[in-house]
Amino acid sequence: MPIRHHILTLASTAPIEFVDLTNRVRQWVSEQGVQAGLLTVSSPHTTGRITINELDPALQGDMVTYLEQMAPKDRDYRHNRATVDGRDNAHAHILGLFMPASESIAVRGGELSLGTWQALFFVELDGPRPTREVHLQLMHT
Repeated sequence: MPIRHHILTLASTAPIEFVDLTNRVRQWVSEQGVQAGLLTVSSPHTTGRITINELDPALQGDMVTYLEQMAPKDRDYRHNRATVDGRDNAHAHILGLFMPASESIAVRGGELSLGTWQALFFVELDGPRPTREVHLQLMHT
């Protein structure tokens, strides 16, 4: 089974942010000319995750608010007492526990098999960051 790889790069602009990847990923899949397969979208970052959800700015705002309340940045986390890179980001690692690092999406008829309201997101949990990566791996017949 042939496999194709691609890396998307992006920047985040907020501490917690839902970055819509749907159109960029659709375009790449379309350019491959693959009619049937399985696309895996993954994040190599422990504080950046991948998820599928509805694309609605109000909903994304609600989700950001929920995540901020779930693991507040200003708590006394042990990880923040001796950071590796100077970032107080224990809250981001904790939030990452509850989200997938990857999603797999069927490709049918050359298209991503997403529902009417579904969109694909990179979820920034430790932003803003000037550069993040998202890895695409497409297995096809």
